Amino acid sequence: MRVIFNIIYVLGKSVLFRILSGKHDTEVDSGFFFAETYMPYSTPDITDSLLRYDRPTIILHWMTAFLVLLQFALGETWNWPTKPVHHLMVVAHLTAGILLTAIMVFRIVWRLTKGRHLSDLLVPVDRVFALGAEYTLYVLLLAEILLGYLWRWGAGQTMSFFGLLIPSPFARFPAETVTWFQTLHYWNAWLIMGLATGHGAAALFHQFVLKDKVLGRMLPRGSSLSQ
Repeated sequence: MRVIFNIIYVLGKSVLFRILSGKHDTEVDSGFFFAETYMPYSTPDITDSLLRYDRPTIILHWMTAFLVLLQFALGETWNWPTKPVHHLMVVAHLTAGILLTAIMVFRIVWRLTKGRHLSDLLVPVDRVFALGAEYTLYVLLLAEILLGYLWRWGAGQTMSFFGLLIPSPFARFPAETVTWFQTLHYWNAWLIMGLATGHGAAALFHQFVLKDKVLGRMLPRGSSLSQ
């Protein structure tokens, strides 16, 4: 929605400028619609290290993205092969889930303490959308992790971390409750992927259409897209 608003805003501003300046002839040059396609507010130069996310935040962000994609791929395909590949995929899913748990805990602690908050540079409307999407993803990811533990342990099964078995800390749940956790875990995963896809698409739109270098703030220094 914010992207659509930005496009309407800048196109409307361009048309109004042409009308007021007398440039309203019938022939429209090829760069008209994209000449001013950028954020309606000035974007600071991200070559300044203070206008980029700090290194731990960048590393944690991309580790989270990788593990989320890996988890989704494993969960959607582990029923295709037979044993022992199926078992290995389940163990990999459980191991990655425990890694994601640790990363999310550290990521939240880092953000609340020493992490750099570039959202403070945004105007109020942009800030609301950016933080809204970010916090929603945090909540969904934490819910997905919790549902995974409840599903596994509630069924009386152990968690596995590189082959190390972690038994359930509580008694087995009724079968209906386990099925409910499994269903929520499944559909929440799709919700996460949908929101993450939209988040990625918005970042690419900013980078290649609005050209405001927002994506470069979350890329390692020296990357071609961060220049």
